[in-house]
Amino acid sequence: MGLKDTAQIKCRNCGDHARLDFDFSYAFQPIVDIDNGSIFYYEALVRGVDNEPAGEIFQKVNQDNLYRFDQSCRVKAIDLASRLGIDCRLNINFFPNAVYQPELCIRTTVAAAKAKGFPIENIVFEVIEGEVIRDQAHLANIINFYKKQGFSTAIDDFGSGYAGLNLLAEYQPDYIKLDRQLVTGIHLNRARQSIARAVIQVCQDLHIDLLVEGVEVISEVAWFAGQGVRLFQGNYFAEPGFEMLPDVPAERLNISL
Repeated sequence: MGLKDTAQIKCRNCGDHARLDFDFSYAFQPIVDIDNGSIFYYEALVRGVDNEPAGEIFQKVNQDNLYRFDQSCRVKAIDLASRLGIDCRLNINFFPNAVYQPELCIRTTVAAAKAKGFPIENIVFEVIEGEVIRDQAHLANIINFYKKQGFSTAIDDFGSGYAGLNLLAEYQPDYIKLDRQLVTGIHLNRARQSIARAVIQVCQDLHIDLLVEGVEVISEVAWFAGQGVRLFQGNYFAEPGFEMLPDVPAERLNISL
């Protein structure tokens, strides 16, 4: 049985999250645009059904159920986002190693979006960079296919996982999310500042929007804003809301730096 045949068989069942022997839900965290003081999009963050942390759910994921879990994540995130009335972009993490053939594996996502009236152009697929990428050419093919279908793409936790700047030579996502380890205390750390400036320059050259995640204090926001960065995510603005959309204080949306 070839790869295409395997993918077609899996695709027939990929939307049926009841086949998983565990359940899960989502929390939502806003990403803000400080240039216009608005919520730019929300990220859907995996949680247990009683708001258990994502790590407890990921421990139940293995090679046997990875494909079904990845597909179930997409369906459930779109369904809950629709019920919560999200009318901006929605970020959904996906597992590159779970995608056999992009044109087959995307069908359930498209069907779920159409069923809920959720615009495809508002869906952003985030590559979980911490996952070992077995085949970078395959990942590039997935990303390029998704972009052609109207989806946006992002690399999550950039700088922390198994892939980095070398991936950008193969494909250019719409967004890069800078890992919080480079963000924390950056206003006090010259080495982190130097690395961050290099990433910012690469993003500018390749016309990629940079998003800074994990911001906890205004000093971190101020340093990046001084470098021209406008998109931020972190508890400084709002903690994730379990099955709800958290409020962002107006004074933090309209920052005067």
